[in-house]
Amino acid sequence: MILRLQFSTPPKPPNTLKTLSTTTTTTTTADSGLKFRQKLLYLESLKVNPTKALQRNPNLRSATLSTFHSITECLSSMGLEISAIGRILDMYPELLTADPYSDIYPIFDFLLNTVEIPFPDFRKSIIRCPRLLVSDPETRLKPSFEFLTQLGFSGPNRLTSQTTMLLVSSVEFTLIPKIEYLVGLGLEYDDVRNMVLRSPGLLTFSVENNYKPKVEYFLKEMNGNLEEIKSFPQYFSFSLERKIKRVIGF
Repeated sequence: MILRLQFSTPPKPPNTLKTLSTTTTTTTTADSGLKFRQKLLYLESLKVNPTKALQRNPNLRSATLSTFHSITECLSSMGLEISAIGRILDMYPELLTADPYSDIYPIFDFLLNTVEIPFPDFRKSIIRCPRLLVSDPETRLKPSFEFLTQLGFSGPNRLTSQTTMLLVSSVEFTLIPKIEYLVGLGLEYDDVRNMVLRSPGLLTFSVENNYKPKVEYFLKEMNGNLEEIKSFPQYFSFSLERKIKRVIGF
């Protein structure tokens, strides 16, 4: 008799590595989804529009929640309330991924120590002009500060929390053209300088949309003259359609 021995094929061991990889991938995906949801909820708690923020700053997708916390803590340390911080971050979502130490604190240092804005007034400067927080101190704020100082914004006329907004303006493309336009009307440079120091808002008005139509209306329709403009530069702060024409009766 011949004995036939049959050997059954042993079962294959489970692919532990594949199972582990699949489980890890599933867990990682779930964790990523949860973390992303947490970031969205945090933005909503600040009243920051998540859709707009993600469109303007795609880096938010890969940023950690702790990154968001660090920027809010940075702004809060300078006296800004959460409601104000939320408005600022909604306007400039790029700040959400900024590095406080390399991007934000140098701006604080410039405003406090170079411009010499008193700490109690610092909050007002930022609320009036959040754009300060996205303006480079060396390439934007410093050149504007030096130009404004030479123009006369020093001593009793130094920049305050109400006029630091002028620092975000380009010297070449914003500040100088406005000075040149007023001088070009026939006013002396010193007169223009005094007008600007009395009414700093003159440096924020558009030449095309504000100066030109109001000067033309004043000289032609109101029969005014340059002496009157020189003595009352606040004229340019009034709306031509809603105020000036109504008062004159046109």
